[in-house]
Amino acid sequence: MLNRSHLKARMLCEGALMVALAQILSYIKLMELPNGGSLTPAMFPILFFAVRWGAGSGMMAGFVFGLLQLMLDGAYAWGWQSMLLDYLVAFTPLGLAGLFKGKKWGIFAGTLVGCLGRFVVHYISGITIYKILVPTEFMRWTFTSPSAYSIVYNGSYMLPNTLIALIIAGLLYAPLKPYILGQDIKAADV
Repeated sequence: MLNRSHLKARMLCEGALMVALAQILSYIKLMELPNGGSLTPAMFPILFFAVRWGAGSGMMAGFVFGLLQLMLDGAYAWGWQSMLLDYLVAFTPLGLAGLFKGKKWGIFAGTLVGCLGRFVVHYISGITIYKILVPTEFMRWTFTSPSAYSIVYNGSYMLPNTLIALIIAGLLYAPLKPYILGQDIKAADV
């Protein structure tokens, strides 16, 4: 039987593995936008970890992943404010998926909530920091509103990334259900 310190060590090890897997998957870029943002399967390991261990642990994993993205992925930023929002703060809400820890379909609801949280932070960054790009042209549209530009620009990669994470969750739900629901952790919990 595992005690609390063993569970904490297990959680930390799984967190490190999921962050490392997310970083590796972030190099599989299906598309990359000119001002940052790309389509990758990288968010799923963080979402999976969060649903398994809870929001607090998940948000910490998201923060660490954001830090790695900032350091290793050739960060696109307009100053320290952009680095803070678009990396450290933006990846942290992926951990909100942990609000659905132990719920039967929690990985799906958690994916939506975590990705929405990340989108909101990128949207705020777009209307506060990247407003300097407006007026600008993106996807053959000319934007004069920072709000409209931020919604379209950030939505153009966050919506597909959310769909990618949901598809991965759908494919892995049946084989990984006991782990997604944390049944192995509950059995070992004292």
